[in-house]
Amino acid sequence: MANYKHILIAVDFTPETMEITRRGRGLAQQNGAKVSLVHVVEMDVPAYPSDLPLPGELDFSKRLIEHAEVSLKELAITHGLRDAKRYVDSGSAKSMIVKLAEDIEADLIVLGSHGRHGLQLLLGDTANGVLHRAPCDVLAVRIGARTA
Repeated sequence: MANYKHILIAVDFTPETMEITRRGRGLAQQNGAKVSLVHVVEMDVPAYPSDLPLPGELDFSKRLIEHAEVSLKELAITHGLRDAKRYVDSGSAKSMIVKLAEDIEADLIVLGSHGRHGLQLLLGDTANGVLHRAPCDVLAVRIGARTA
């Protein structure tokens, strides 16, 4: 088994986030590894007529990032990861996660393996993209219905 030194846990704030974080934290404890947390805001901009002015105060991406920063801090506190570095950005989740893993020299990425509907569908695509591009090991935590 690898001796991980820096684990990057990628979350999307779906209900499965708690299990993904728990698994990443457990591996960090077993290996004495430091932990970083990341959330990437992926926005699908709805069709908006370009001839209508968009009020300046409606910066949806900025608001989503601010909300994600608060949520990521709360998640870190809940899981006893107060010292974990937290990263929130917007863009392509798979690209941002891989780039961050390279930048911080993570040797393991922990994320969810698939989704069921809505925004969770992105997670399946994200996990696959990260798996094939990552500079390190990837643990894809199976999310969704499980059989006993």
